[in-house]
Amino acid sequence: MRRRNAARKRRLRTVVGASVAVAGAAGLVAGSLYAGHTGEGAQAAKLAGDAQARRAQAGGARASSAQPRAAALAARLAGRLGGRTAGGYLDAAGRPVVTVATAADAAMVRSAGAVPKMMRTSPRTLARTTAALRRSMAGTPGTGWAVDPATSQVVMWVDDSVKGARMAGVRRAAAGMGTAVRMVRLPGRLHTLALGGDAIFGGGARCSLGFNVERGGQPFFLTAGHCGNIVKDWTADQAGAQALGTTVQSDFPGNDFALVQATDDGQSAVDLHDGTAQPIAKAADAVVGQQVARSGSTTGVHTGRVTAVGATVNFPEGTVTGMIQTTVCAEPGDSGGPLFSGKTALGLTSGGSGDCQTGGVTFFQPVTEALQTFGAQIP
Repeated sequence: MRRRNAARKRRLRTVVGASVAVAGAAGLVAGSLYAGHTGEGAQAAKLAGDAQARRAQAGGARASSAQPRAAALAARLAGRLGGRTAGGYLDAAGRPVVTVATAADAAMVRSAGAVPKMMRTSPRTLARTTAALRRSMAGTPGTGWAVDPATSQVVMWVDDSVKGARMAGVRRAAAGMGTAVRMVRLPGRLHTLALGGDAIFGGGARCSLGFNVERGGQPFFLTAGHCGNIVKDWTADQAGAQALGTTVQSDFPGNDFALVQATDDGQSAVDLHDGTAQPIAKAADAVVGQQVARSGSTTGVHTGRVTAVGATVNFPEGTVTGMIQTTVCAEPGDSGGPLFSGKTALGLTSGGSGDCQTGGVTFFQPVTEALQTFGAQIP
């Protein structure tokens, strides 16, 4: 009974991350940062040394709870407009802005309490541009794209692994689409992230929970699909003595989420790594400009801003679509875990570039899509 209670206490915190490391791997490689079982002492020392920074980050995570209402309004109005908009976002003042193509739509957005913005490029042109990129660039590792509603452009990025003939091909593709495409370079090399908050173990891999959820009245939890693909039975300890659950569904590439049936109930909360937890009450879609936070064992809690939604990222194993792009930093050990804003669940950490010393770009799987696919909900 004591062992079971200890395992349950571990599950009472929503945790982060997942992966297994392959030495020497680089670029956008799924699972390239999966690491074999490692001792927790070094990680514990690092977390203790970063306690002050984590407390500041946790304060930012809690402060972001004022934004979900504005973000929800922008997302709802963009959904109502459908193909007549390039999307919604929060401006520098935190106001919900929704892009429109007609005066009638602008009036509707304004009457609903948001700010309308006329698009310089039509939604149809943006849709044709992203479709053309899918045809020509899918399977080109280190590349990706997303619509930027603030500029009515498709932003196409490349990481440091794209060179020579591949770079020339990317430039030709972007140039052929004119001003509808803006090309940028990401620092470092994109890769999936791994290890995680309160670690879960299985099959030689160390991964982590994203959010505790329910389906049919039974307890489950979400994690990254590139973890669920390789691990069936999860435990709370390296020795495998404290069972946590069994993977029942996993989707990667295409998406990056997995569903694990838990052996016991888990609290709907995110570990803030300062002795407290942030309760999670609901799930929602992220909005460009929204302030968000991510929790992980490698780097603790870090905050940033959503820079794109519906992003496409090309891995050697295949293309992942519909991602949330952010300025939140992440490092190996943070994959699979929670992206959130206040009490709202937003995403699961998937991959990125850079680190938390120099900054970087991180992509997240929208949690709403995972919940819909699995027929699950936040408890």
